[in-house]
Amino acid sequence: MTRRIFDQELDRLQGEVLALGSMVEEALVQSVETLKQRDFTGSRHLIAGDRAINERRYAIEEATITLIATQQPMAGDMRLLAAILEIVTELERMGDYAKGIARINLMIGEQPLIKPLIDLPVMATKAREMLHAALVAFVERDVQAARSIPEGDNEIDALYNQVYRELICFILEDPQTIEQANHLMWAAHNLERTADRVINLCERVVYAVTGELTELGTDDSGIESLH
Repeated sequence: MTRRIFDQELDRLQGEVLALGSMVEEALVQSVETLKQRDFTGSRHLIAGDRAINERRYAIEEATITLIATQQPMAGDMRLLAAILEIVTELERMGDYAKGIARINLMIGEQPLIKPLIDLPVMATKAREMLHAALVAFVERDVQAARSIPEGDNEIDALYNQVYRELICFILEDPQTIEQANHLMWAAHNLERTADRVINLCERVVYAVTGELTELGTDDSGIESLH
């Protein structure tokens, strides 16, 4: 395989990663929207659609491993291919979090929500923005952006802590709300964990470009550390 063809295959893999990322971005926002709107059909559609995310992840992995095995890439190319394997794994797990929120909507069922969903949609939007920025940093090999994106995790952590405290108050005032409050806590937790996985993705961007394995983000001692 000539260098030109090898580069074309790398570009194709990169495009596949972006396509997978777009699917996950949409799933994250839609999972919370279906919960907010109590859209059970939408949640079932989202759950079924997770299979496509999984299949695309596995296809990218297979193509990447084949390229590694057949072409014995140089160090820089090898780091990029290794990063792709890690990134698609993180994306697939983010898709699982979206699927989990869709399942929560179905588990709550016809019960009215104990509180309006205000912070969860904001968390989903911010997580999506972080993910999109991380994918752009990956495409552009932008180490500076990859290092700065994790700062947005602080906002999501603060929103998660706020949701947690509000739901605890609901439980204390009315113990009958405990089951739904627990479901909503897990929805918020999934979004908080999504942001954490975006940070992992940013770390892989830094590694792919510099060869440096470094932990990004801040050490937060908030409520979310209990999970």
